Amino acid sequence: MATYSKRGYKAPKERAVDDSTENVNIDEKDSTTAEVFSTLDETASKTEDFVAKNQNFIIGIVGAVALVTIGYLVYQKFIAEPKQVEAANEMFVAQQNFQQATDGVASDSLYKLSLNGSEGKFGFIKIADEYSGTDAGNLANYYAGMAYLNTGKYNEAIDYLSKFKSEDIVLGALAKGAIGDAYAQNKKPQEALDNYLKAVVANKNDFTTPRFLLKAGKTALELGKKEDALKYFTDIKDNFDASPEAASVDVLIGLAQ
Repeated sequence: MATYSKRGYKAPKERAVDDSTENVNIDEKDSTTAEVFSTLDETASKTEDFVAKNQNFIIGIVGAVALVTIGYLVYQKFIAEPKQVEAANEMFVAQQNFQQATDGVASDSLYKLSLNGSEGKFGFIKIADEYSGTDAGNLANYYAGMAYLNTGKYNEAIDYLSKFKSEDIVLGALAKGAIGDAYAQNKKPQEALDNYLKAVVANKNDFTTPRFLLKAGKTALELGKKEDALKYFTDIKDNFDASPEAASVDVLIGLAQ
C-alpha cells in the first residue's frame, strides 16, 4: 500500500528534558527564622556542654547555698533563740534594780547593782557584752546608758546609748534625748542641741516631742540662737498646747523674741 503525508501535517518535536536542578525562591523571612532556630540549637548545645563540663562546680555552688540556708536555720533554732531566752532571764534582776532606782529607793546603789549585777545574775554591762546581737543585749545598752546618766557617768552614758538601736519610735527618741542630756551635763551645748533635735524628728508624739522641743529651745537660747529657740517654743505653743511643757512656753517665747 502506498503511504502518503497529510498536507500541512508536522510531526511533533520531542520535548527537551532539563536535567538541571529547578531554581527555588526562598522567602527572606523563612531564611531568618531558620537562622534563629539554628542559633538556638547551637546555644542549647553549648549550654549542655558547659553543664556537662562544669557539673561538679555547679553542684558545689548549689550545695553551698543549701548549707548556708540550713546553717542559718539551725543557728536560729538552737543557738540564737536559746541565747535570747537566756539573756532575758539574766536581765530580770537588773531590770528590777533599775526600776527601784528610778522610783527613788537608794538610787545610786541600785543603779550600780543594775549595771554590775547581783543575786548571781549579770548586770546590764555584762549582758550587753555577752549577749550582743540579741534583743536583750541591745536593750541592755539602753538601760546601761540610762543608769550611767543617772549616776553622773556621762561619757559612759553616751557610749552605751549610742550603741542602742530600736524600731520603737518612743524608746528611740528617748535614747537620743538622753544622749543630748549627757552632752548638756558635759558642757557641750551644741552636741546636746543636735541630739535633742534628733529626738524631736525621730517621732512626732505628745509625749517626747514637746519635751525635747523645750530642751532644744532652752539650749538654743544658751547658744544665742534666739531665732531657732523661738521656732521651737512656738512649735510647742501651736501644736502641743495641752502638754506640761506648754505651761511655761509663753515666758520663753518672750525671752526668745
